[in-house]
Amino acid sequence: MIRVEGLTKDYGARRAIDRLTFSAEKGEILGFLGPNGAGKTTTMRILSGYMPPTSGKVEIAGFDVVEQSLEVRRRVGYMPETVPLYPEMTVFDYLKFMADLYHVPDAGARVDEVLAQVHMEERASSYISSLSKGMRQRVGLAQAILHRPEVLILDEPTIGLDPAQIIEVRSLIREIGREHTVLLSTHILSEAQQVCNRVLIINRGRIAAEDSPERLQSALLGAQRFYVRVAGSPEGLPDLLRGVPGVTGVGPGEDGGFEFEAAPGVEARPEVARRITAQGYELLELRPLRLSLEEIFLQLTREDPAAAEYAKQA
Repeated sequence: MIRVEGLTKDYGARRAIDRLTFSAEKGEILGFLGPNGAGKTTTMRILSGYMPPTSGKVEIAGFDVVEQSLEVRRRVGYMPETVPLYPEMTVFDYLKFMADLYHVPDAGARVDEVLAQVHMEERASSYISSLSKGMRQRVGLAQAILHRPEVLILDEPTIGLDPAQIIEVRSLIREIGREHTVLLSTHILSEAQQVCNRVLIINRGRIAAEDSPERLQSALLGAQRFYVRVAGSPEGLPDLLRGVPGVTGVGPGEDGGFEFEAAPGVEARPEVARRITAQGYELLELRPLRLSLEEIFLQLTREDPAAAEYAKQA
């Protein structure tokens, strides 16, 4: 659905995007992450047909964004960070107005269908001015999918929402993502981890990483890290762990437990469990530790030889 090859955008002497290449398929939610000034907004504007690239090729549903811009716009639904709503209109009237602008056939029936999809049927006659921020975000999602676009571009869809509203909007995005290609820009890294099938991290206009959150965690983790906790006093446990073949480091962990590191390719957990129980400890917890997406993000967007090496391999 989305094909980007060598996308470059210059603002005078400043290069905002530098030869980006990536793709996204139908039914995929791609998280678009990066620090401020990394080139996210510029890329999204180009994909939406609002701005031409300096060079490179972008296709949406098989149509070129430069040469077939109108066809691209018919196939893209866009929800900006601040949704342009009309507070004096009711929810139904606003969506009917937008459907007419899109020349949606049988617009009234389509509005009813979309309201059901975003779970807003009971608020169809409510004035937009009376809606909470979470409800307004739902209306924004509704207008983005009114014309049955093949690709959805969502810019910070949960910004400013409370925790309950965030959960609701995330659930809606997951539902919508089953039938559309979704490009989701966010600064909330845990959101990408929970909603997206794949994340693309850019820094200074270049791709720093592109993979699933799980594979990014595995690739950057290097040595395996684990957490272990026993009942009662853990005295002597660190020395026991250090004596297990393949364990390369031991340190304190949360809740009175310990973290230990094993060499890549070594499965140390069975031997750790055996030795702990053989010494009379009651094993309460033994689990792998993962890098959070926040840690991955910081590693990949700083000046670091390891991060540069990963980006080169990716």
